[in-house]
Amino acid sequence: MTTTSRWRALTRHHLFWPVAVLIALLLVNVPFTPDFFSIKMTDGHLYGSLVSIVLFGSPLILVAVGMTLVIATGGIDLSVGAVVAITGALTCSYISDQADQNALSAVFLAMGIGLVAAIVCGLWNGFLVARMGIQPIIATLIIMVAGRGVAQLITDGQIITINSEPYKLIGGGYWLTLPFSIFVVAAVVAVTVALTRRTALGLLVESVGGNAEASRLVGIRSTRIKVMVYMFCALCAGIAGLMISSNTSAADGNNAGLWIELDAILAVVIGGTSLLGGRFSIGGTVVGALVIQTLTTTIYTIGVPTQTNLVFKAVVVIVVCLLQSPKFRAKVFGSKGTKGPRRDAAPVEPAAAAGAAPKMEVSR
Repeated sequence: MTTTSRWRALTRHHLFWPVAVLIALLLVNVPFTPDFFSIKMTDGHLYGSLVSIVLFGSPLILVAVGMTLVIATGGIDLSVGAVVAITGALTCSYISDQADQNALSAVFLAMGIGLVAAIVCGLWNGFLVARMGIQPIIATLIIMVAGRGVAQLITDGQIITINSEPYKLIGGGYWLTLPFSIFVVAAVVAVTVALTRRTALGLLVESVGGNAEASRLVGIRSTRIKVMVYMFCALCAGIAGLMISSNTSAADGNNAGLWIELDAILAVVIGGTSLLGGRFSIGGTVVGALVIQTLTTTIYTIGVPTQTNLVFKAVVVIVVCLLQSPKFRAKVFGSKGTKGPRRDAAPVEPAAAAGAAPKMEVSR
């Protein structure tokens, strides 16, 4: 295999352009922050810009992983931001009412209540989409709007603050010199990859996304698959809600997880998963989420005005999506189109080329 053919094979990989853009964004920060890639050890903890990117991007990675499976079935979930707010509000509200906020039993029970509420939201979304046949964007829009109000009802419209060291560990603590949230994300991603790539679950999800009716006719319970992925997506959003509220030691029903659903969808698209459903890539989604978080960090590093940071983010996302498009690359980089007939091919008779039936000789 020649160098040119290897390069073409590399550029055709679905992770090439997202990884290339991620590396480019990281390098852009170097002129503005010369020690951007440096990692320091302080009080037994690792600190640095790269560590911060993974730390603050952990909730987005979790939500995007759950969103990947939903999109793979041909759906969408706009309620994950509200689920983040509900989970954090319920958990912090319960902990704040305890006499001893550091009690492990109370913290675990509070986390369980929050995650159960998240799963119930996912079950509701799955019921509306799979059982009632409501369009996913409409079904999940219900909790996106109402769920944010429920979160504010739980907190009475206030920001609930807590002082719980065990709960602080989830989103703001360290373990083995690294942020504990990194280990949580790694565990969720590893379990998801194992279930979708080491078992038949991944093929079932892709088949439902490719053609749900055909999947049902061959014996695949597409309804159950859809309900499961919406519940899993809500569970991932619930864990992200625990991280966000733990990192700030507070629950903000109005702003927690605000617009995280849009960043999650962008991360899935950047990672190479089609919004039409079918084949998906968990690894691509993780890279896409890191691209979004790195972009956010870069915006603040280079001093982009706050009023225009969303426009800057949109431009970068558009560039990434265009680079992933084979048609765009063919036009811009001058890729060759359909190859003509081989020179050593046998000549074709005019009658055969026109589709005429061959003559038949009849013996007498």
